[in-house]
Amino acid sequence: MEFSDKVLRWFDAHGRKHLPWQAGKDAYRVWLSEIMLQQTQVTTVIPYFLRFIDRFPDVKALAAAPIDQVLQHWAGLGYYARAHRLHACAQQVVNQHAGKFPEDLNGLMALPGVGRSTAGAILALAMEHRGVILDGNVKRVLARYAAIDHPTGSSAFERELWDRAETLTPWVRAGDYAQAMMDLGATLCKRHTPQCLICPVMEACKARAEGAPADYPKAARSKKLPYVERSGLVILDAEGRVLLERRPPLGLWAGLYSFPESEFTQEMDIHNAWQAWLPHNTSMQKMDYFEHTFSHYRLRMNLWKVVVQSLTLIADKDCLWYDFRSQEAPGMPAPISRYLQQGAWPLGKK
Repeated sequence: MEFSDKVLRWFDAHGRKHLPWQAGKDAYRVWLSEIMLQQTQVTTVIPYFLRFIDRFPDVKALAAAPIDQVLQHWAGLGYYARAHRLHACAQQVVNQHAGKFPEDLNGLMALPGVGRSTAGAILALAMEHRGVILDGNVKRVLARYAAIDHPTGSSAFERELWDRAETLTPWVRAGDYAQAMMDLGATLCKRHTPQCLICPVMEACKARAEGAPADYPKAARSKKLPYVERSGLVILDAEGRVLLERRPPLGLWAGLYSFPESEFTQEMDIHNAWQAWLPHNTSMQKMDYFEHTFSHYRLRMNLWKVVVQSLTLIADKDCLWYDFRSQEAPGMPAPISRYLQQGAWPLGKK
């Protein structure tokens, strides 16, 4: 029995068939789930997906929505560039493809944020075409099955995995096979505790034959994350509202609202950097800090509080006053939202 036959037989008995994006084999739902699932686990994605699909039920609704609303519903998932590309992709599908996703690999890959694996998933899961996928779970299954020695992230690792995936993907039931491979990696071929004894392809798995399946995929040499220190200005008015500034469209927390930020960490330097914001002789109070770990560095954000009676906003700054106790939240980074909700500082008091 071939590899794909064994995987499909296992899927028929044990595969996941009731995930919210599986309903109706809809290209929009499959595409949205694939983008959300990039670097995010299924259990985390499901509630976000349900809220998102309730607000933006189809690609036309998403394309017509302001980017602020998209970011608001994305906040907490992280990797916010995905949300920007999601919105741009929806608009391109509506404007250039009459609201329908292309039905060929090259057409799908020409859309913003749609790579080879995402395009393959849309073809296989939504359109019942032969589509080849290679997400993180599938990479782990194939790397163990073939005992691929190349370190993760290397071009040789990616090249060999794609060769394997192309060879093993069947021409019939490609959608079921794609879902089966993702399920196999998520439920049996787990990162640290692979359940080899009930795996449908265990007999031919080279990593199992070596007796060390958890050693695959081979990890690249770990790098110590650099430590970045920044300062955030928490400007409160007499009513307890906080001033938020929209971040640039590219980079960290792109397009979200956050505290005005500075690279300086000393009070004199910070005050000089923000003097255009603040009334003359405004005093700043050192507050707590928070830390957040990103994929490439760790951030420590030192916070300084300022209470003002009035504040003339700078014309070239995109800012708003926000009262978290009564207003609907704009799109904010999760660490900023959590800090505001904690109420770790007295409102309206100097």
